[in-house]
Amino acid sequence: MMNLAVGEIFHRISQLTQITNSSKIQNRSSSIDLIKWLAISTMLIDHIHYIWPSLTGLFVPGRISYPLFCLIIAANINRSAQVDAFCIQSIRYFVWLVAFSLLSEPAYRVYFTKPLSLNVLPSLTIGFVIARMALQKKLMGIGVSIVAICLAYWFDGPLMYGVCGTLLPAAFLIAIRNSTVFWLMPAALSAWINRGDYLFTNITGLQLYPLLVLGTSFIVALFGLWLLRQPIQFRVWPVGRWAYFFYPGHLLILSAVRSIARTL
Repeated sequence: MMNLAVGEIFHRISQLTQITNSSKIQNRSSSIDLIKWLAISTMLIDHIHYIWPSLTGLFVPGRISYPLFCLIIAANINRSAQVDAFCIQSIRYFVWLVAFSLLSEPAYRVYFTKPLSLNVLPSLTIGFVIARMALQKKLMGIGVSIVAICLAYWFDGPLMYGVCGTLLPAAFLIAIRNSTVFWLMPAALSAWINRGDYLFTNITGLQLYPLLVLGTSFIVALFGLWLLRQPIQFRVWPVGRWAYFFYPGHLLILSAVRSIARTL
């Protein structure tokens, strides 16, 4: 009898696991996974440029990654809009971002020996908090969002892309939830955060390189929002939590490649 009872328990657990996995598969968005692959690929392309600085052209596609990462955050927030901001899913998302913000910093400083900012994850973390809490439309949520914006403003220098970069997930969330005219908001912000003093100066002379950088930054936001709405008919390999490990991992691997390249 006891063996039958134990067998029944394992059978029920197996059924529950199958239902949960099936629900995850059904709720998974191939569009978001495709955007994730584009973001990861262009980030890798951008970082390869720092091994071989002569490949300056790689800097242009590298401007694609950060706006797409912000779009991914906004899309995930939008999908859980009916869920409380303090639910286990949101807290877990936040904890993973904070944990890998800390874990990635040593690898980031190994690869970029004289970094001008922190790694990208603190900016994405604050951006997630701003967008997620503002969506609550409650006094506490709005208050937390304002505190996060003030924190980003205070640490504008160390943060990659500054305070404006932390506002990009919220801008994408507004664009997702409204008409296409709002798409111009994240597009303009994407171009703004990718500007540089030298780019801003040279663009007045209509030089090709700064026009490509700013144009790519602007267009990728529009393209990402368009892609998010497309029904993807082919299978896209899911991008799971391994992507968190990819960030510090690929920096360490590229550091090793650079060391080897210098000895050749």
